[in-house]
Amino acid sequence: MAKALFGHVGGSDPRMVSEMRRLQKRVRDLEDEISRLQARNDQLSMAVTDATPGATEREPALA
Repeated sequence: MAKALFGHVGGSDPRMVSEMRRLQKRVRDLEDEISRLQARNDQLSMAVTDATPGATEREPALA
């Protein structure tokens, strides 16, 4: 299957290898950014919950 992905004859194209490495680095960078943003979001969520006592207790809706 790898041969089908990289081309059966002549090996891999250096431009394609370079582009694949660039894209893999971009994916890693984006995954790191997602992790950082999720951690920050968790911090902010906890701060809001701590700042508003009883925030988890909701009043019943009017019928």
